[in-house]
Amino acid sequence: MNDNKPHKLLDSILYPADLRKLPLHELPRVCGELRDCLIQELSTNPGHFASSLGVVELTVALHYVFNTPEDRIVWDVGHQAYAHKMLTGRRDVFHTNRKLGGLHPFPSPSESEYDTFTCGHASNSISAALGMSVADNLMHSDRKVVAVIGDGSMTGGLAFEGLNNASGTPNNMLIILNDNNMSIDHSVGGMKHYLHHLHTGTTYNNLRQRASQTLMQWGWINEQSKKRIIVFNNAMKALLNNQQNIFEGMNIRYFGPNDGHDVIELVRTLRSIKDMQGPKLLHLHTRKGKGYAPAEKNATAWHAPGKFDPETGQRFVEETDNLPPRYQDVFGHTLVELARTNPRIVGITPAMPTGCSLNIMMREMPERAFDVGIAEGHAVTFAGGLASEGMLPFCNIYSAFAQRAYDNIIHDVAIERLPVVFCFDRAGLVGEDGATHHGAFDMAALRPVPNLTICSPMDEQEMRHMMYTAQLPDKGPFVIRYPRGRAEHTEWRCPMQEIPVGKGRCLKEGRDIALLSLGPLGNLAAQAITQAEEEAAAGGRTLSVAHYDMRFLKPLDEALLHHIAQHFSRIVTLEDGVRNGGLGSAVLEFMAEHGYTPRVTRLGLPDSFVEHGTVPELQRIAGIDKESITRVLLE
Repeated sequence: MNDNKPHKLLDSILYPADLRKLPLHELPRVCGELRDCLIQELSTNPGHFASSLGVVELTVALHYVFNTPEDRIVWDVGHQAYAHKMLTGRRDVFHTNRKLGGLHPFPSPSESEYDTFTCGHASNSISAALGMSVADNLMHSDRKVVAVIGDGSMTGGLAFEGLNNASGTPNNMLIILNDNNMSIDHSVGGMKHYLHHLHTGTTYNNLRQRASQTLMQWGWINEQSKKRIIVFNNAMKALLNNQQNIFEGMNIRYFGPNDGHDVIELVRTLRSIKDMQGPKLLHLHTRKGKGYAPAEKNATAWHAPGKFDPETGQRFVEETDNLPPRYQDVFGHTLVELARTNPRIVGITPAMPTGCSLNIMMREMPERAFDVGIAEGHAVTFAGGLASEGMLPFCNIYSAFAQRAYDNIIHDVAIERLPVVFCFDRAGLVGEDGATHHGAFDMAALRPVPNLTICSPMDEQEMRHMMYTAQLPDKGPFVIRYPRGRAEHTEWRCPMQEIPVGKGRCLKEGRDIALLSLGPLGNLAAQAITQAEEEAAAGGRTLSVAHYDMRFLKPLDEALLHHIAQHFSRIVTLEDGVRNGGLGSAVLEFMAEHGYTPRVTRLGLPDSFVEHGTVPELQRIAGIDKESITRVLLE
């Protein structure tokens, strides 16, 4: 902590009940201390920075007005919930956030009773909160339920499904729309423009607030009569601004837009509307990175900035001159190369242009690169529509987020065998973001789907070859999965060439064991083979391990598998997805179907959710690190 800025009030708050003991006028000071505490903590233990700074006042106001944990707050994407964690009994252990065995990266009901719902992915808060509110009505409970959703998450179809259901289902839910014009990158689409248009109506809104406060000070109205006046004012505002409010059109009472950084006014507003019957929405205008100038100027760069000097704002960015590129950058640059020669190629991302490096194509070919917002299902079906009319979409989605588009992949692409290239970034273990973000299930989920080709490159040059192959004629829907992080070589540019679909390769001959790997884990496998053979030799025995890079999960290289089955009685499979249903399962199925009986050891992720930690730590726990592979080969 910064000794020059003692956190006197914050030190007196262990839980929200302590916060509610403070007089209202002290809340701005609490916010200042909380913001300073976040800056100090996150400068040394990196995490999601700008998002959490932007909701400090909102977090304080919510816990001050609502009787948490009895009242429910449902956060949409846990990026913004660090202040919430600090106010709910976890400030003393916040230094363990995102670390192995420490606090979860996002709110988790298994961690705290104040965390009401899992929120690693976007757009689910309204649906979850609606379920809670309806349950309370059925049980005749007076519990309050609040959903906090950002304008970026409002682009997700699930958010609109929740709004539609909330408008016709009896409930008393409050939706807080935290509008900062951002997700990780700037928000896109019609909702962004609509909310901006609502901002232009703030003159009347501010005038109404000042008039209401003055009348209350004079004693002409009280809190109860103010609630009735608010409803009338909303109708008057719509009339004077000559606009139909989309939320009120769905029978959801709308309030705002209000200043999300005026904590005292926030408390007064929340008190005014919290007991109103029926669904309601409070629209707040906030600034991502609020209170820390570097983050306010560049919220995207400060979304998760890593370590930094809190006094100067200098970020301690690793020196990259002599390091291999990130896989995502190989994707971004390779896509531009391919698009220069193939005019049918377009790029698509659901709100992650910087995160997946589609921003490279957006700069060079803006008319051929599309950010569709946080809408993975739409991204896939949109790609299918483009492909049906002769385009060749490269649809880049984080592996864990692609789970949300499973039906779209089957129904809108695979059935018609449309030429969509799915590039699944962040496949495998991703590290500190934990169970909601690991790309663990894509291979097992997609392997049964007809017409799909599924492959994973061992290194960045193989990735370029696979991208080149995928855009050739008559390849159909093509899935290329690759990990978060850096590739293998600094010299990554190479002439691209076609890879025969469904063909693996032998990297090393051997006699005793056949190790079959898929994807970048093959590099660890190569190291483990060398170590195992050397340790065996040092112990006075010989060990000869063959290494095969399968390249493709679907279709499998059956000719290669026949060769392996006929020459080896011991087979080890290695993959960075769940063991059940992935490469190892496919190999076992092949052996059983053809009457082969080798001993097959499957290495991969377990049948349990892998929590958070560094990638090497999690690989060790899952038994897919170099040492674990070596032990299996030696046993």
